[in-house]
Amino acid sequence: MATTLLFAGGAVFDGKRRLESHGVLVEDGRIARVARLGEFEGYTGERFDTAGGTLLPGLIDCHVHLVYGGEANPRPVMSALSPAQITLKALENAQRTLRGGITALRDCGGKDYLEFAVRDAVNQGIFQGPSIRAVGRMICMTGGHGNHIARVADGTDEVVKAVREQIHAGCDQIKIMATGGVMTPGVNPEDAHYSAEEMAAGIAEGKRFHKKSASHAQGAQGILNAVLGGVDSIEHGIFLDERGLEEMLKRGTMLVATLAAVHNILANARNGVPAYVVEKTSRVAERHRQSVRMFHQAGGKLAMGTDAGTPYNLHGQNSDELEYLVEVGVPPVDALIAGTAHGAELLELPDQGHIAEGSAADLLVVNGDPTQDITAASRRENHRAVFKRGALVI
Repeated sequence: MATTLLFAGGAVFDGKRRLESHGVLVEDGRIARVARLGEFEGYTGERFDTAGGTLLPGLIDCHVHLVYGGEANPRPVMSALSPAQITLKALENAQRTLRGGITALRDCGGKDYLEFAVRDAVNQGIFQGPSIRAVGRMICMTGGHGNHIARVADGTDEVVKAVREQIHAGCDQIKIMATGGVMTPGVNPEDAHYSAEEMAAGIAEGKRFHKKSASHAQGAQGILNAVLGGVDSIEHGIFLDERGLEEMLKRGTMLVATLAAVHNILANARNGVPAYVVEKTSRVAERHRQSVRMFHQAGGKLAMGTDAGTPYNLHGQNSDELEYLVEVGVPPVDALIAGTAHGAELLELPDQGHIAEGSAADLLVVNGDPTQDITAASRRENHRAVFKRGALVI
């Protein structure tokens, strides 16, 4: 006998627009019907009352690190843990993320593929959690950003080999580090690391095996190298300039802004965050906000991402990113699209990120109208319920 649940009483945000006086019928973990309330007259099954609130797709975070826990200095904390402890920590972080309204995520760099075990167990339904995509080991140059945990590769042949290794290990997408970054000592976020040729070679090899690619790219030249090489998403995009913007718009390259990472470091600068991290973050913060605003105003496609796991950037608080996007000038509806439909597109989850017949019943119920006041969706206290495949998340 089919298990059904009717959501009715409030508004619906379907991943693109707000619908009034509509109900959403879920059957066996999928959306069976979206229609005006009058069409559900006579329904006698179970109901979930959304009056005074909004039903929306579960949110999607396109950039997290499950092996980190938001510690002031995550690297030495993880170094003290065994592989088994790291794996259990990643599972706990994934489940905490789900309870925060995030029903799908992309892990943008883990530790020795330990996060793959979490991905597989969750995606197979052994444990409850968000749908997980994972890039495996980040790929960086010698001395590059994230080199303590990444697959180090130099030259086009070695970069291609590194991409093949990630594919062989079972990655869903590829991540290549185009520039320096904030969290690695001794590197400059503005500097391009890989050459244009190395970037293009790695991205092309991923595409040859049907893998999308993401690039940590903060400095302008590194962003351009990644975009011209055919990357699918730019992560951070801090020093995006007019040339990089033009090329991103031409190619439909998405931007995953991760404003939460900068926000949380600066908000906790006196709470044990390494001095070099605070210095670099302070230097880039305003330019980051300007770049995200410029990209959106030009019509670029944003996908929500947080960099959760970096200092004080906690798994489970991922929805805060919606508020940070609005603070830099992104309208609430566009922030919601970034956190639902665009995220699903980037992560290649065709049955998620929208409310439509046949879609997975991965849903978030919030108080109020997030299309007018983003805090209805961004703040955990306004979340009424999270559903994964039609099942209430406890």
